[in-house]
This record gives sequence, structure tokens and C-alpha cells, in this order.
Amino acid sequence: MKPPSKDNPRTYAPPTPKVARMKPGKVLTAAEKAQFLASRPDLKK
Repeated sequence: MKPPSKDNPRTYAPPTPKVARMKPGKVLTAAEKAQFLASRPDLKK
């Protein structure tokens, strides 16, 4: 992470290109989650 800019020490520099490129994680629908848990019996409580 970049250090704060010199003109205003409370505001941080914008994220680096690598951070900006990161994709958010895929959110499963209820059906996809049920199918995944059915295929993984070791994850059941």
C-alpha cells in the first residue's frame, strides 16, 4: 500500500493497478450452493 500523500496526510493514495484488477468472489445461488454441498458430504454438519 502506498504511503499517504504529502499534501494531505489523512488521505491515502488510490489502490495500485493490481488491487484494482482483483475480481470479487463468485456468489453462489441457493441452487448452486445446495448442489455443491450435496457433492461434498465431508462439509455437512
